[in-house]
Amino acid sequence: MFKKILIANRGEIALRIIRTCKELGIKTVAVFSEADKDSLHVTFADEAVCIGPPISKESYLKIPSIISAAQITGADAIHPGYGFLSENAGFSDICRESNIKFIGPSAKMINGMGDKAYAKETMKRNGVPVVPGSDGVISKVEDGLGIASEIGFPVIIKATAGGGGKGMRIAWDKSDFEKAFTLASSEAASSFGNPDCYIEKYIENPRHVEIQILGDKFGNVYHYGERDCSIQRRHQKLIEEAPSPIITPELRKKMGEAAILGAKSVNYEGVGTIEFLVDKHKNFYFMEMNTRIQVEHPVTEMIYDVDLIRQQIIVASGAHVETLPRDPIGHSIEFRLNAEDPDNNFMPCPGKIESLHFPGGFGVRIDSHVYQSYVIPPYYDSLLAKLIVWGKDRPHAIARGKRALEEFTIEGVKTTIPFHLKVLSDENFVSGNFDTGFIDNFLTK
Repeated sequence: MFKKILIANRGEIALRIIRTCKELGIKTVAVFSEADKDSLHVTFADEAVCIGPPISKESYLKIPSIISAAQITGADAIHPGYGFLSENAGFSDICRESNIKFIGPSAKMINGMGDKAYAKETMKRNGVPVVPGSDGVISKVEDGLGIASEIGFPVIIKATAGGGGKGMRIAWDKSDFEKAFTLASSEAASSFGNPDCYIEKYIENPRHVEIQILGDKFGNVYHYGERDCSIQRRHQKLIEEAPSPIITPELRKKMGEAAILGAKSVNYEGVGTIEFLVDKHKNFYFMEMNTRIQVEHPVTEMIYDVDLIRQQIIVASGAHVETLPRDPIGHSIEFRLNAEDPDNNFMPCPGKIESLHFPGGFGVRIDSHVYQSYVIPPYYDSLLAKLIVWGKDRPHAIARGKRALEEFTIEGVKTTIPFHLKVLSDENFVSGNFDTGFIDNFLTK
């Protein structure tokens, strides 16, 4: 087992990792930018190293500074959390070259699964259902238009190196294909330094359902059921739940087996998710693979009674998977509480938290790094806290979520708490009758 882990991240996920490390008896090192000197992950780690100014590219994305911090403190492993360098193949390689264990997949796996066109072809080759589309990168508009006409409109143009909803455009017919293709490619180039795009049939009114997988170096891969991430805005998830309201035990088994097949095809080690689109006929199609821990991992932990961060660290140390999957129990929902103003196009609202009260009680979990008088910096993601609730079934979880949100108090900045309460009162959400277009329709009511 590792003796000391450096957490190359900030906020709630850094604190989440520190807590698991303490339970495993592992020393921790926090890295922080000048803007995060008063953050809780800095307070609760055994050691802390400032790695630069507030701007991410000069701190949390600056690989030499992070490697130096690990070497100076004697850390034998680095946990990247999610975002920042978590899916950076170069960082994974540099860790290996520096004799520091990267708690995540190899550079080869990250590169393979991070390239969506390559990942899709890999899954298709290994029998995992995929959305009809181009066999690889499309460089010319006329080539893309030919493929789009062949598979039928509407189509979606996606950046191969995309993420977070960037580099994605829908073309509903031939007349708007060129504009959509140009915009997707341009955004991909500016956001990821790579203009390459591929094309897929656009599945209308789909559900976004992902399978949690975990693999070790002995070739074992397990799945821990699914999460429904369909409540999203501009491809950014807002509410996640497990299990999915539309997935039957039979479909869960089928999707889980497909996810395991896909993960084994690349000899995957560590935690990851295989993401699918599910159409109204319950057909499912591979969308992408995330080679890291997900923001929404706690809902899986709640119904499977598993600490996924612990499992991630254990398999990275070279051991077998410790906690094997069993049947899910109950229902869990996660609400992402952001410092944003839903009435002003969800604009970020950095500032000082004047008053704070977390809800509690049975079946309520809070993952957060904020506290009263904490000043939210304007440089990073606006996530303040994740509220995760558990209930014996979905109606029970919804009722508990509503109670907890009403009890949650954050004053001094605008938050998405009122927005979540409105969603929980929507009859389509309550009935489970929604898809990835739910928020767009909800906001126009």
